[in-house]
Amino acid sequence: MTQFRYCGSALLILVSCLAFGQETPGGWQVYRPNQEVRVPQLPQLMARTHDLSDVLLTSLDIVFHDPGVCCGKNSALEDRAVTADPLSLKEIAAKIRGRQLLSDGRPIMITADVLPTAPSVDISWQIVGLLRDKQALLLAWNSHLYVLYGAVFDEVGSEDGSTGFMIHKLLLLDTRYSGSRREVIFNRDTDDWGKVEGMLRLSVTP
Repeated sequence: MTQFRYCGSALLILVSCLAFGQETPGGWQVYRPNQEVRVPQLPQLMARTHDLSDVLLTSLDIVFHDPGVCCGKNSALEDRAVTADPLSLKEIAAKIRGRQLLSDGRPIMITADVLPTAPSVDISWQIVGLLRDKQALLLAWNSHLYVLYGAVFDEVGSEDGSTGFMIHKLLLLDTRYSGSRREVIFNRDTDDWGKVEGMLRLSVTP
């Protein structure tokens, strides 16, 4: 299995598009620039209103991609998700994680983990890994919720054979809108990572 290591002294979400073979901060060499990953076939849902609670429910509906789990009538999370503060990922996670029941009585286990609010030594690996596993995330940025469904990144390596990822862009869905306004890009070259309040990783198992 390939081992992934990262440079703790450099931000893992970087600016600029780097050419093949160019050295990045920390001594990484870019060997596969501008790779892209997207979660396919997500539901094209739009929030009923711009109210943050409606945005949260619609975003969760897209992330789980299962109406029995969330968030319509008779779904497992119908009553729990609506009571969460839509701008607090920690509260959203606390409200929906754990054992829940589907409408037919079958139990499911929901995992909800808040990822770090600032770039850490493994954040790029986590984001790319989840997206490659076809798992979208919730992202809070500038006091609004988005669905994180894709990323543009470089694959990098070092002289000792270690490899990793360095992300340039995060591809987001704004469920308040349809059409071109729905697609939003967080670009590390022009946007402030400090205004990203966090990311929420969600999964469900029988």
